[in-house]
Amino acid sequence: MAAKRVLSVGQCFADHCAIARTLQEHFGAEVVPADDAGEALARLREETFDLVLVNRILDRDGAQGVELVKEIAADDELRRVPVMLVSNHDDSQRQAVACGAVAGFGKAALGQPQMLGRVKRVLE
Repeated sequence: MAAKRVLSVGQCFADHCAIARTLQEHFGAEVVPADDAGEALARLREETFDLVLVNRILDRDGAQGVELVKEIAADDELRRVPVMLVSNHDDSQRQAVACGAVAGFGKAALGQPQMLGRVKRVLE
């Protein structure tokens, strides 16, 4: 079985590495970084991903991650890929779900059972 591919959007280098390490260790996933919404959308149109993780605030340009969630959800071809917001803020999580994301997780929960369960439902 081919490794699951995850697009990680807007994380700083350290957070991307922590997320990638966790997803590789628990799910054997390949985690591909994208710095901003434009790069993420281009990659989603050109490559196959099983999950998109969007930071609440994109590190490179300060853009709101929920705006990318909305763009993906509004696109007939891209909406098939599950999207999760990476945020410790419950209000941001609720907003992302209302805009089309599946329940995500915060960096503080990385590697914790609830976070792993949410990702497992998508990747397995």
